[in-house]
Amino acid sequence: MFSSDFDFQIPDYQRPYAWQEEQASQLLMDLQEALDRGTDEPYFLGSIVLVKDGGAPRAEVIDGQQRLTTLTILLSVLRDLTEDADLRGDLDRLVMEPGAKIRGLAPRPRLTLRRRDADFFEKHVQTKGAVDTLLELQEDSLRTDAQKAVLRNATALHRSLTALPEERRLALAQMLAERTFLVVVSTPDLDSAHRIFSVMNSRGLDLSPTDIFKSQIIGDLDEETSTRRPPRRAPSPGRTPRRCWGVTTSRSSSSTFV
Repeated sequence: MFSSDFDFQIPDYQRPYAWQEEQASQLLMDLQEALDRGTDEPYFLGSIVLVKDGGAPRAEVIDGQQRLTTLTILLSVLRDLTEDADLRGDLDRLVMEPGAKIRGLAPRPRLTLRRRDADFFEKHVQTKGAVDTLLELQEDSLRTDAQKAVLRNATALHRSLTALPEERRLALAQMLAERTFLVVVSTPDLDSAHRIFSVMNSRGLDLSPTDIFKSQIIGDLDEETSTRRPPRRAPSPGRTPRRCWGVTTSRSSSSTFV
């Protein structure tokens, strides 16, 4: 998923990041249980729904924000805990697109949150070495509930991972890179994406028709501050999606981690 093939963007009309410590810790627990089974069988983290136009990397996340954000926090904590410089670099490349100096391309995050939280997330999570600074912040100093959730979950994951030996953290990172998968459902437009979303069962937090309706109102009031025009109507639950979407299975590696 976290590769040059995907430039994940959380649209402004999406609800903010909202996973709690229980859900973040459960994700880590599930991954560790899969690791303990000692097999090479793939581990599936469910599906995500994207609006993605052909081969262009930009991908708007319709469903899957909670997992993508939590996975980014997990990878960032693993990166900043390791004393192995090579492993730190490998993990950093999963979190940040390294860019190319010869082409004048600056590094950029592989996942961009909503505008209210994007700068905070990049500065305090995605930037190499930033997690220690994040953990020093006081929750009441943060501007949004999403930022507070990021802090709480990073703290919980950091506490759990610090208790593990370096060899165990390495094995976990290797499992994430080699045999952890998400099913990617992509479609070129919002209408079909929301129809697909309405009939899929996900482990994340659902985007309700009310959220979509609110996004329409906000977009009508201030189109200039909206990155994409929100959908014209809320999806009708149970409707069958049209054949205008693709499904791929990608693994969490340096080349394909979705």
